[in-house]
Amino acid sequence: MNFIEELRWRGMIHDVMPGTEELLKKEMVSAYVGIDPTADSLHIGHLVGIMMLKHLQLSGHQPIVLIGGATGMIGDPSGKSEERNLLDEPTLRKNQEGITRQIARLLDFDKVKNNHAIAVNNYDWMKEFSFLSFIRDVGKHITVNYMMAKDSVKKRLTGEAGDGMSFTEFTYQLVQGYDFLYLFQNHNCRLQMGGSDQWGNITTGTELIRRKTGGEAFALTCPLITKADGSKFGKTESGNIWLDPEKTSPYKFYQFWLNTSDADAEKYIKIFTLLEKDEIENLITEYSQAPHLRILQKALAKDLTVRIHSEQDFNSAVEASEILFGKGTTETLKNLSEEVLLSVFEGVPTFDIDFKQIESGLNLVDLVAGATQIFSSKGEARRMLKDGGIQLNKEKMGDDILITTDSLLNKKYLLIQKGKKNYYLLVAK
Repeated sequence: MNFIEELRWRGMIHDVMPGTEELLKKEMVSAYVGIDPTADSLHIGHLVGIMMLKHLQLSGHQPIVLIGGATGMIGDPSGKSEERNLLDEPTLRKNQEGITRQIARLLDFDKVKNNHAIAVNNYDWMKEFSFLSFIRDVGKHITVNYMMAKDSVKKRLTGEAGDGMSFTEFTYQLVQGYDFLYLFQNHNCRLQMGGSDQWGNITTGTELIRRKTGGEAFALTCPLITKADGSKFGKTESGNIWLDPEKTSPYKFYQFWLNTSDADAEKYIKIFTLLEKDEIENLITEYSQAPHLRILQKALAKDLTVRIHSEQDFNSAVEASEILFGKGTTETLKNLSEEVLLSVFEGVPTFDIDFKQIESGLNLVDLVAGATQIFSSKGEARRMLKDGGIQLNKEKMGDDILITTDSLLNKKYLLIQKGKKNYYLLVAK
């Protein structure tokens, strides 16, 4: 497929240097995206760059992932108003390992294929570079005037964003520019890609390549992804949505995409999934006829949860989601991990109960109208029990049963449902 055309219909092109499309049509091209290892996991903000590399590879070209072990020690001033915390080498190595494992699931690294993915770390070629060698071999080729003309620098120097910038951050574009030069010379890399805020840094690289080698390199950026209301994509009240299941559970990951607004779903399904154009257009048509069915959100959530986690994690997330809508079973509930259980019932009224009372055995009526305040009186509880209006752990109760430790979910929780929609989570302590 034509890489540029693919990105264009998906809304993933912001700027592209003249000649880029012609080069990609002519030969197999190696292209890279840089990721600074500021954490030991990628978050969904990184997925745009990874998706660009994925489409590049599917188009027959070679993707290179550059882990910025060196640039991560400096901090990119683009879009920032403050200096970034500097990381030590052991932390950077740990972060690199976590990120590399995740990328291996998303790109094809099979060396049998000509366009197999490559992962590199710029710390490996920067760590032996002396300061004198750098300013002599790299710094002399790019003027200060050229560097100060970049928007990311101008905004910081004028006080438009932050209180100025250190020499360390000022040199960031030179270090990134040298990365491109190194990959150009050692991996025949002709194209660098990134977010639109990286255009200045990327073009510094193309300029350095031109001035130092006389060679020609290219740049391509995608728009910065925002929500329809203008707020930052990928951030929630609890922070980033991570790809690491230990940091963001598959259930929460699934829920993030499922809860995408109608205004954003049509944009996101093009950017973040591998669904074909015809399939997406059909989904959009179906969605327009019945928006309440949230067809786009469900397709988006499925594609990403399966690719980032697994089919099993997707199925578990769907089952967990359905519990709140009355479709879950006692068995489904028992199979939920503690983390997912708490995620599903986040925000419902919670009561602490005495574990020793449960050990001894406690009548359901005494529990809901004595040990907790779910019902105002035992008489009210008994009447609702008689009418089948009380469920324990998704099982409808008809009698005043004795609750024991065998009733506990994850050896700690009880779920009481009053009527159709009122849930209460009880924690045995």
